[in-house]
Amino acid sequence: MLTKKQKDLLLYIHQKMSEDDIPPSFEEMKNALGLKSKSGIHRLISALVERGYIERLPHRARAIEIKRLPEGFKAKDDNNKSRDITATQKAANNEALEEIPLYGRIAAGTPIEAVRDEGQVMQLPQGMLGNGEHYALTIDGDSMINAGIHDQDTVIIKKCDTAENGTIVVALVDDLEVTLKRLRRAGNKIVLEPENDAYEPRILEPERVKIQGKLVSLMRTYH
Repeated sequence: MLTKKQKDLLLYIHQKMSEDDIPPSFEEMKNALGLKSKSGIHRLISALVERGYIERLPHRARAIEIKRLPEGFKAKDDNNKSRDITATQKAANNEALEEIPLYGRIAAGTPIEAVRDEGQVMQLPQGMLGNGEHYALTIDGDSMINAGIHDQDTVIIKKCDTAENGTIVVALVDDLEVTLKRLRRAGNKIVLEPENDAYEPRILEPERVKIQGKLVSLMRTYH
């Protein structure tokens, strides 16, 4: 599984090496990914090495060899013809992967307008997901921190339109804003409850709230 930044960096290195066979500098990588420091690039490179996507060549400056590319990516061969490397990757992976859409950022503090980026996907080991349709969202905020959900975490959501009391859900409010909160029912009201004492619960009429899915898993990277 690659994060968006890891995938972006891998494809950027592949693109630059396809042009002149020379890996980009860390400064070029930093600028291409919009990072503030090169330390972030070091961490991304280390993660790609650990996952077997690239290899550092010893005793050579800027020496990087790409071992494989993201699932289904179209590479170019020596004759500049596109080739599908999916089969090669599957043989190297030793385990099959499943793809789910990564829809963008969800506020775990102040609700934000729902963002759906249909072009992004996330790869997960086969068998990690149960039945049903799933998608991933990136957390923006700290209102669910007491439930172990931190800013920048990626949550895996199972699509559904109902949920049991006490479930952590993705809720769409007034068809405009989306948030991750614990669902409570109080009489004829819906309560969207944070897991951080610095935030107040939202008490809403049921018709204002649509359940978009429930939390089933969480992914965290340390970079």
